[in-house]
Amino acid sequence: MAIIKPFRAIRPKKEYAEQVISLPYDVMSREEASRMAEGNPYSFLHICRSEIDLPHIEDPYSDQVYSRARKNINDFLTNEILIRDEKSYLYVYRQTMDGRTQTGIVGCASIDDYLNNIIKKHEFTRVEKEQDRIRHFDRCNMNTEPVFLTYRNDKRLQILIEDWVRRNEPEYDFMTKDGVGHSLWTITDESVIASLTSLFREIESMYIADGHHRSASAVKVGQKRRDEHKGYTGEEEFNFFMAVIFPDSELKIFDYNRVVKDLHGLSNETFLSKASEKFEIEQLGADKYRPEAKHIFGMYLENRWYKLTAKTEIVCEEDVIKCLDVSILQDHLLKPILGIEDPRTDKRIDFVGGIRGLEELERRVQNDMAVAFALYPVLISDLLAVSDKGMVMPPKSTWFEPKLGSGLFMHEL
Repeated sequence: MAIIKPFRAIRPKKEYAEQVISLPYDVMSREEASRMAEGNPYSFLHICRSEIDLPHIEDPYSDQVYSRARKNINDFLTNEILIRDEKSYLYVYRQTMDGRTQTGIVGCASIDDYLNNIIKKHEFTRVEKEQDRIRHFDRCNMNTEPVFLTYRNDKRLQILIEDWVRRNEPEYDFMTKDGVGHSLWTITDESVIASLTSLFREIESMYIADGHHRSASAVKVGQKRRDEHKGYTGEEEFNFFMAVIFPDSELKIFDYNRVVKDLHGLSNETFLSKASEKFEIEQLGADKYRPEAKHIFGMYLENRWYKLTAKTEIVCEEDVIKCLDVSILQDHLLKPILGIEDPRTDKRIDFVGGIRGLEELERRVQNDMAVAFALYPVLISDLLAVSDKGMVMPPKSTWFEPKLGSGLFMHEL
């Protein structure tokens, strides 16, 4: 039983929405954030990456950074760049990219659902990244950015959502510079809100698609507030965290590719010979190759593309983790041949989101890497299966696009 509740969003005044919206805090460096916000005093990056307003502060985790984020929220509210909705609502958020749309509900999920594993995870989190968002959310007294959740599609929910979209005008409806359309509807009808929350209670599980650190941090802030308010009832806002919840059928996972610094002391010929023990290798020449099915890989080495097909004996279909392509590549090539023991910590490997294209793999090999691997994207069904088993995906397995826009809604604790 999944709990979703309405909330009083803090969000941009309509005329400022296009200037406020930003990419999520964790997809850019400090320098990139500074460039993105340059000349735009309304950018949400002044809140989610407030260190850009403190160039004299080198430590992005300084106490002053979190205080500045809170100050900027107050300033945005005082100047009515941001407003508080009068009542608690649910919202419909639609994104459009390359002709594809995904339409979800914006609401608040329960920290108890997270703790009881009704909200399922598929990644480990890092303590330092958790601590950053814990301090940010706590000081701001807000969930400043949403967690990206998914669920197995329920037609009844989709009918209700689409009916509301069809009958009502959006609050915001615009396209950002990256070509992604963003539309937001406020669901003001209490009977529709009640129907949606009732249907979500029939959803057995929800899954974190993106935002494991945000969700873990939001939950720990909620637990901290519970400790500070011993007589809490469970209805206080700190018992919930903000999420956008999309049906699995509308999501697209992009490939998450690998580039490696060197061949671990091997010549090209020896490397190819060792790889051929576990993979069928076909040389393709200069034409870029994108894998067309599971267990097939593209490889770029010395200005040539190769097609690598995993041999049958290394594909273990009974094991949901080991049969993932990221695992096959790691277990049978990156680790035994190239010496990449732990891709989380090894400085010789880097990861390239598929949204950047095969051209980026070629560029990296021509500039600072020796070999690149293009992978077939993980299927959403695989992600749900891993989560259902309480297991963890290998690092850097999934890349979702489009990214959620930040700044269109915040949840006050």
